[in-house]
Amino acid sequence: MRINTTVLLTLILLTLMLGAGSASGFLGFTLGSMALKGVNTPDGRPTTKFNNSKTNNSQQGNVAFLKEEDILKAVKSRINDKNQGNKEENIEEEEIKSSKSQPTEKPPEVTEETPQPGFPVTTESEGVTMSVQSVRYSGGDLLLRVNMQNKGNESIRFLYSFLDISDDKGRTLSAITEGLPAELPAKGSAFKGTISIPTALLDDVKQISLSLTDYPAQKLKLQLSDIPIEKNN
Repeated sequence: MRINTTVLLTLILLTLMLGAGSASGFLGFTLGSMALKGVNTPDGRPTTKFNNSKTNNSQQGNVAFLKEEDILKAVKSRINDKNQGNKEENIEEEEIKSSKSQPTEKPPEVTEETPQPGFPVTTESEGVTMSVQSVRYSGGDLLLRVNMQNKGNESIRFLYSFLDISDDKGRTLSAITEGLPAELPAKGSAFKGTISIPTALLDDVKQISLSLTDYPAQKLKLQLSDIPIEKNN
């Protein structure tokens, strides 16, 4: 009898499946046993716990108690150490206070500036005075140190956009004021300020003139002429 090829193939497949299954099972068992090496089950016996509790109780029973005299001595020594530390701090504070109380050296007296030749240039109108105390060059500007004071009975207001500055050739110059008050109180003290003029506008200029009037009444006019600005002055 001839064996059917289908039956033969079926038997071969079954044999291969059985072989693969047994091989995989053996391999899984081997890997699992290798992974569980060194792992122990927990000890659930009550005798070991009882023995551990006995050892702990025996250790607690061996605790030594300090004597009352030793405790008092330790407390007294700590208090003495703190008192000594406080005494040292007090001594340091007294030394610091004594050093502060010592008289410090007097600062050197500031000598007054010697007036420049031709200064101050002063004008007065209706009890209001305006003077240019000195001029100097700083950076790219000419700085005019100006004093203003109102000795009259009424306060005077100024708007410094009305300040006219011209050179000795009649040309108008632009300037910036700083520190000059917008209002001079009646019978008040002198106010100090500066007027800065760019040096680029002062080529071959030896003298300048200032003109200022009050605002808005324009009752007075402060006129300063022939203010020397040469660098050799």
